[in-house]
Amino acid sequence: MTLRTDALKTDSLLVKATLLLSSSLTVMAGATIAPSLPAMRDHFAATPNADYWVRLVLTAPALFIAIGALFVGTLIDRFGRKPLLAIAVLLYGLAGTSGAILNDLGMILVGRVLLGLSVAGIMTTATALIADYYIEAARAQFLGFQAAFMGLGGVVFLSLGGFLADINWRMPFLIYLLALLIFPLVVFVLPEPDRTADTQRLGDAAPAVFPWRIAGVTYVVALLSQIVFYLIPVQLPFYLKQLFDANASQSGLAIAFATLFSAASAFAYKQIKARLSFMGIYTIAFLSMAVGYLIIGFSTMYAMVLVGLALAGTGLGLLMPNMNVCLTSAVPGSFRGRVLGGLTTAFFLGQFVSPILSQPLSSAFGLDVTYRLAGGLLVGMGAIALALGWRWQ
Repeated sequence: MTLRTDALKTDSLLVKATLLLSSSLTVMAGATIAPSLPAMRDHFAATPNADYWVRLVLTAPALFIAIGALFVGTLIDRFGRKPLLAIAVLLYGLAGTSGAILNDLGMILVGRVLLGLSVAGIMTTATALIADYYIEAARAQFLGFQAAFMGLGGVVFLSLGGFLADINWRMPFLIYLLALLIFPLVVFVLPEPDRTADTQRLGDAAPAVFPWRIAGVTYVVALLSQIVFYLIPVQLPFYLKQLFDANASQSGLAIAFATLFSAASAFAYKQIKARLSFMGIYTIAFLSMAVGYLIIGFSTMYAMVLVGLALAGTGLGLLMPNMNVCLTSAVPGSFRGRVLGGLTTAFFLGQFVSPILSQPLSSAFGLDVTYRLAGGLLVGMGAIALALGWRWQ
């Protein structure tokens, strides 16, 4: 029996574990080295504009993920998923680790560019494979598991990155070696999907053109939410150091705390989606994040920051599976790579733009005001989602 590739293969624990482990690599792309930023800035203090360039070490991958994902989506729709995923995972391990040995800030940035291109391949292809392998409720559940596993991976990698950064700022780069252990699993475990079965299943209901309306709304959500979210890994280490003289491990644990709650809400996505519309989930997610950012912006104690991060993470955990399920439910397999490539582009373009926008704001008004402004933006996004949900009922 053949349906959406071999059902026995795609339902195996090893296939699911490989997809989840591959997805977890995208979390490590930037935020894992966030606790290293203050020490890295001190190391390269003699470099002109070091404060700015060191922040780009964190966010440069996001720009090239955004650029690369546009091409990845088209490539995997035409030539298949598995070969590109294997190449991307291998490049990820080599490029990511390069920061542990390079002595020039410019060359470290080159390594981060290559890392970004590899993540474009991993994120787009892994999500497309999940959508190819599973349908309806099973797809919603697994995309929730994907987001949750990425969150749990963030807890582990960010915490570990913080402790390693206390030893030396280079040490967190070694975490990227995990990709070289995942590479054989991608090559030998994952089957290439039969996407013709998906198109036949959708039949006449499949759209004949690219679904610009639903894709456009989702892309705007992805862009704005990531601009706001990336205030946490980019600016929080500096904010905590300013407020409480926090060290790298405390910053890493704080960022990991947000990802822990993100994972918890993502695990519950299937049950939440059974009761709420896409717009209803967006409303809850934005308002939860808004309250969290406002608490962070008004915090006077480390514990208050953690409460804010918990609320922000809870909202964030609902966003990613909601966007993925919305898009993959609306398009056939022939469009899936391209529509997910566009989502990946919007997602990581927001991460890249975030420090470019937040750095002038924080310099002029302070990080506390910056977090409060972010909270206000999220309140507005929640109100818009509520209004659209009411209109489209």
